[in-house]
Amino acid sequence: MKTLSTEILVIGGGAAGLSAAAEAASAGAKVMVIESDLHLGGQLVKQTHKFFGSKDEYAGTRGFKIAEILLNEIESCKDNVEIHENTTVTGFYSEDKTFTAMRGEESFFHIQAQKTIVATGAQERLIPFVNNDLPGVYGAGAVQTLMNVYGVIPGKRVLMVGAGNIGLIVSYQLMQAGVEVAAIVEAAPRIGGYWVHAAKVRRMGVPILLGHSIKRAVGDRTITGAYITGLNEKFEPVGEETFVDCDVICIAVGLSPTTEILSQAGCKMMYVPQLCGLVARRDMSMKTSNPDFFTAGDASGIEEASAAMVEGRIAGLSAASSLGYLTEHGKLDEYWSRLQSLRSGEAGARICQGIECVLVNGWEDGRNG
Repeated sequence: MKTLSTEILVIGGGAAGLSAAAEAASAGAKVMVIESDLHLGGQLVKQTHKFFGSKDEYAGTRGFKIAEILLNEIESCKDNVEIHENTTVTGFYSEDKTFTAMRGEESFFHIQAQKTIVATGAQERLIPFVNNDLPGVYGAGAVQTLMNVYGVIPGKRVLMVGAGNIGLIVSYQLMQAGVEVAAIVEAAPRIGGYWVHAAKVRRMGVPILLGHSIKRAVGDRTITGAYITGLNEKFEPVGEETFVDCDVICIAVGLSPTTEILSQAGCKMMYVPQLCGLVARRDMSMKTSNPDFFTAGDASGIEEASAAMVEGRIAGLSAASSLGYLTEHGKLDEYWSRLQSLRSGEAGARICQGIECVLVNGWEDGRNG
């Protein structure tokens, strides 16, 4: 079986992975990027809204434009970057430090790397309700892919489940595409996303029902409606069910880090609610307890894409430096300063609490084993 080799393997070609690859390649390292999708860019290519944050993280620029900027940066150091799209890393075998990968459904091969950056992103959470397997029940990411990548609307009238940033942004994008949003239901007693996103949706007349969730979907072969219900402080259904006329139910109840490769590599893992799931412990260089593995982006904890890009920069810089490539003095401190700026505010405080749980002073001192 064919075996490919590289100095730095980047698993994931989204915001964090592209940033990591660009940083490492610009330092002179040979980088291989593996992306399971048909194209690079990850979630950025679906995002038509303008980013917040700072000018360093392209504030005021739409997500798909940021993807183009990162791809142009990769192009500028293309001699050091090898890209494999439509390719999935299926496992890591620690006994011989080998990855297995599959391109499409035809080609199966091995990869060996001196250092690996896991930027595998996240997977959508789902919730159980009656008839949740009917055609017409989508995750928010699938709706974004249909509309913003392929130009296909999922239906005519949508019930959105979840009022975090993703639910609010996708609701607004649906209305921009001419799709009616019947309502947004949110189990929590408050909106989880930014108020600026919620205000845009409310100005367009969409009700946001807090302390509510979906009880069951209605339909024979496809969705024809849904029943929603109020929830008490224990998130138990209370009161009468209310029927909502819709042909699409969009689930936007959060994400979980994708960390299977890190677990297979023997990295020390920790469940951190503030980071939305199981993540690897790491030091300031984004290095895990396995000295050959780094983590970045949503795989290290669910956060905004702006922070994912900076974490990718840190991981790429650190991986290249660990191989002896010269990197700019003080750059790591600069990136951490940018991260801290992005994590200011109420939402960032929760992230910082999670980071404190997983961050170690350095794996070499023996105190974090």
